[in-house]
Amino acid sequence: MIDVGDKAADFTLQGIEASGKEKAFSLKDYKGKRVLLYFYPKDNTHGCTEEACDFRDNLSWFAKYGIAVLGVSPDSLKSHAGFRARHNLSFPLLSDPDKTVARAYGAYGEKKLYGRTFKGILRSTFLIEPDGSVGMVWRNVKAKGHVEAVLSSID
Repeated sequence: MIDVGDKAADFTLQGIEASGKEKAFSLKDYKGKRVLLYFYPKDNTHGCTEEACDFRDNLSWFAKYGIAVLGVSPDSLKSHAGFRARHNLSFPLLSDPDKTVARAYGAYGEKKLYGRTFKGILRSTFLIEPDGSVGMVWRNVKAKGHVEAVLSSID
């Protein structure tokens, strides 16, 4: 599990650009830049839509601080394309279908819902600094208010 001060796990995932085009995204492509990598469970669900739209609505703030936002879920590229278009999301959505990257970051594990225990994506966000280290971590967050908490924590 990756934590503050650790070197961020490199990855290459297929994704959908803000323009809607498919391409491969690698963390090394962002070397020397700050990246906000956020993991979410599923496209087009209430909480994930709320969180994605909050990131979308605050992209100018992130850009002001030189931070690229990347969303990651196990959903397919087709699902991401529809989610991006439906909600006018203007940041890349990456597909991690086997959850390899989520596992590397500790964003996949045991969850409980209505008394049932199962494995799934743990809503988590990581601020990766220009040197490749993890500067901040938010784990097991609630969708509502998460982006506001991130904004108030970053300088």
